[in-house]
Amino acid sequence: MGLEQRKLYTPYTPEVEQHTTKEQHVVRRVKRRFSKGENILFALFAAFTIFFSSMLLQTHSDLNAVNKEVQLMNKEIEETTKQNTELSIQVSDKSTYERIWKKAQENGLNLNENNVKVVPGR
Repeated sequence: MGLEQRKLYTPYTPEVEQHTTKEQHVVRRVKRRFSKGENILFALFAAFTIFFSSMLLQTHSDLNAVNKEVQLMNKEIEETTKQNTELSIQVSDKSTYERIWKKAQENGLNLNENNVKVVPGR
């Protein structure tokens, strides 16, 4: 039983085939993912989205500006109320009978009961 030794490695020599090919113009259809109408709809959707988001940001900015003005006005109102309260306290302190009588005596006035007239109140 003898084993034949086979030669497994054979150098590959490709055969050159000469084909006479005719030039054929193949018209390929370009497959589009979206039609023109769909592209227009997408563009309109994007434009509306951008427009409304910018309007939302503008409205938010205006609202913040108005809130800032309201806070400043409230602060001014509080300060004015505080000043009014302080001034009303000063008026009540300076309008006491004793203080008025003292100022009148300093200016040379004296009390004469015959010259006093009572003015009816409202």
